[in-house]
Amino acid sequence: MAPQPIDWSVAEKVAVKVAERSAPEIDSLTRQRLEELFSEFTPEAESLVSEATGLTSLEGPARAEVTDRAGWIRANIASFRRLLGPILEKSGDKGLARLLPPSLAGVSRAAAGAELGAVLGWMSTRVLGQYDLLLTEGEESAGDVVYYVGPNVVSLERRHGFAPNEFRLWIAIHELTHRAQFTGVPWMRGYFLDLVDRGVSLASPEPKVLAAALARAARQVREGRNPLAESGLVGMLATPEQAVVLRQIQALMSILEGHGDIVMNRAAKDLIPGARRFAETLQSRRDSAAGVVKFLQQLIGMEAKLRQYREGEEFVATVEREVGPAVFSLVWQGPGYLPTMDEVRDPEAWIERVGGRSREIA
Repeated sequence: MAPQPIDWSVAEKVAVKVAERSAPEIDSLTRQRLEELFSEFTPEAESLVSEATGLTSLEGPARAEVTDRAGWIRANIASFRRLLGPILEKSGDKGLARLLPPSLAGVSRAAAGAELGAVLGWMSTRVLGQYDLLLTEGEESAGDVVYYVGPNVVSLERRHGFAPNEFRLWIAIHELTHRAQFTGVPWMRGYFLDLVDRGVSLASPEPKVLAAALARAARQVREGRNPLAESGLVGMLATPEQAVVLRQIQALMSILEGHGDIVMNRAAKDLIPGARRFAETLQSRRDSAAGVVKFLQQLIGMEAKLRQYREGEEFVATVEREVGPAVFSLVWQGPGYLPTMDEVRDPEAWIERVGGRSREIA
């Protein structure tokens, strides 16, 4: 078998080292309490989300799993390996030489692993919870695991004086909303995975693709625009075909994330007095990146993702305000009802396309 272009063991070692450099310590009693509360709050959140959205998982109850940063890293490396599988299979006997353009062919597997590890290590310091199809797809427990990164949760609670019970339920509601979106809408899982597969299968290692991308980036810089602002390095290097798929993924994630934020605050309104403060603090945390951190966010597309949260939330809020929640719920009817990225930024255009005014319910 040809060597893979990324040394995954190096990626894991580097990521864990970066993550543990600033990892807050929690004792065994604190971890036990985290596990007990998230096991209690996960089904409660599931019920609140179902009541607030009308979406009920078709795959049974969710299972909470409290992990540390290293555990989150290992789960995501497994996800990356699964995601990149089709590309790695295409590399055949030529391995790295076929997968990478000549200008990058000298990059060692270890260096590629170290770069990926540095990014994952940094990301592991930020994430609080995660429901991710790619983390569970193909496993016996597929679709039922929701991850909570214990040290990060405790660190934020201590830093800002959050009430632990309220904050943990609030986080659980957000993650269970994402699970409801993917397991309560029959076509959503397949549609999302198909988009991801199409984006990966279109990946091109041709030097001309890299040259064209760099030329576009240079032109944007001359025009005073940031080539990383829209979707990071991935978007900058995307082929025209990939760019189409990427924008479909961006539009979908904008809606899912925006809907998740709105449901989190709506479902928690009566039970979690601190919900508004939690939301404002995390928004400030998202917006406060500067210097190297801000550049890293741009490079990996995270800044674009954070912007999508706001755009998606504004879309959902506008549609519900203008024509009612029942019209917004059309997005769960099928892919044809999903807004494009342009429509996410212009909700009225989506309302008109789906005939929302004639369906308006006060």
